[in-house]
Amino acid sequence: MPERIYERQDERPDAEFYGVPRLVKHIDDRAIAEVTGLYREYLPPEGDVLDLMSSWISHLPEEVTYRRVSGLGMNEEELQANPRLDDYVIHDLNENPTLPYAENEFDAATICVSVDYLTRPVEALRDLGRVVRPDGPLVITFSNRCFPTKAVSEWLRRDDSGRMRLVEEYLEEAGSWTGVRPLDRSPRPPFSDPLYAVVARSGAPAGD
Repeated sequence: MPERIYERQDERPDAEFYGVPRLVKHIDDRAIAEVTGLYREYLPPEGDVLDLMSSWISHLPEEVTYRRVSGLGMNEEELQANPRLDDYVIHDLNENPTLPYAENEFDAATICVSVDYLTRPVEALRDLGRVVRPDGPLVITFSNRCFPTKAVSEWLRRDDSGRMRLVEEYLEEAGSWTGVRPLDRSPRPPFSDPLYAVVARSGAPAGD
């Protein structure tokens, strides 16, 4: 993909923007319930889960126990406030898309309302396939809400269906995911925020 599609209105270092904690919900409660439902459907109970681009809330189903939930994010105060995280790291994926985890360390991964901010999404998603065990699920969720100055230009240019296709393109180009599938889980438009997802399974080609 051409580099220009990852340009942003605000090209200051992300550490400056995310240095301020934002302990707020970025989508409404109905949309959050749909995220939780997807996690209930796809994430393995008692598994090791990586919450990528995490914050103060992970939207995991309260009744499900996981062996480990790890968060990777940009703001320590937010991550410390997240009651579901067993551990966390501060890491800027736009600066370094290589994840600080071992190969096959997790059973599943999530990215919630954050994929639109990745300026090196193919690299990050390719490496995510390295740390998720074979056939492990990835659930990427997003809405039509974002910080427009930090979302990449191609995200802002497309409509909702186009954004689902863009995430599919990221995963297809990454080459470490199979069964890529877009989902519209919008609860009750126009009475709630829309909720879209792209799900996939870890499955790097042989020899990778």
